[in-house]
Amino acid sequence: MEELYAELCVTSVCASVLQAMHLPLPPEIAPPDPLLTALKAQKLGDRPVDRVLLYNPDAVALWLYQKYTTAFAPAALHSDLAVPLRSVMPTVTPVCFASMYTGVLPEIHGIRKYTKPVLQTKTLFDYLPAQGRRCAIVSTAGDSISKIFLERDVDYYIYDEVEQVNEKALALIAEDRHDLITIYNGNYDGAMHRHGPEGAESLAALAANLAFYAQLTAAIRRHWRGYDTLYGFCPDHGCHEIDGGCGSHGLDMTEDMNVIHFYGIRPAE
Repeated sequence: MEELYAELCVTSVCASVLQAMHLPLPPEIAPPDPLLTALKAQKLGDRPVDRVLLYNPDAVALWLYQKYTTAFAPAALHSDLAVPLRSVMPTVTPVCFASMYTGVLPEIHGIRKYTKPVLQTKTLFDYLPAQGRRCAIVSTAGDSISKIFLERDVDYYIYDEVEQVNEKALALIAEDRHDLITIYNGNYDGAMHRHGPEGAESLAALAANLAFYAQLTAAIRRHWRGYDTLYGFCPDHGCHEIDGGCGSHGLDMTEDMNVIHFYGIRPAE
């Protein structure tokens, strides 16, 4: 049977953020997500977004949302949109997040396998500081987001444990010093590789990711009340089961290529 891929691509994320903030769109990047563009217009009219929070849980596939829909209630009920997106090949973390934050395909940004060099192509973490916007990256040490976006005018908060990452992310929202905060959690991906995408440990990690997203949206409501805010639950690639009950990804197949993103826009009060 022919593989069925999502219409929109993760490369749309970069332009979607820039457009929502009314910042210049480089002509070489993929166009913004039209659904997110329409949502912004509906919620804010001609006003730009002031604050952006992008939560990046690793390996959350669209098929997980389709099979365990009610488990995604913490994300669905705190968002305005659920958007299936197509990832890029190979479906491995540094390649996919590089595409998401540069807005271009792997053959352009240059990361085409599981390696973690510092990107030489411009990213959101270049475009925003160039316009006077302050950015923060909160991630676990050694993971792709903690490495490929280095050497930029960004505040980096790199920790050993996911719990430390999440605690710092909530603190940064409360401190209200950044225009863009990016947060990475790799706990579902790690459990999935060991126990399979649907193992008890894996589904518990997924539930933790979904619950934390709800915490993030609550923190936005509490601390960013005076700002028009865009926030999202934005995984990089999907996953599939392999022999031995373990999990993997990296293939050109719907299980790996299709992911689910959630987005919300909260107008200032």
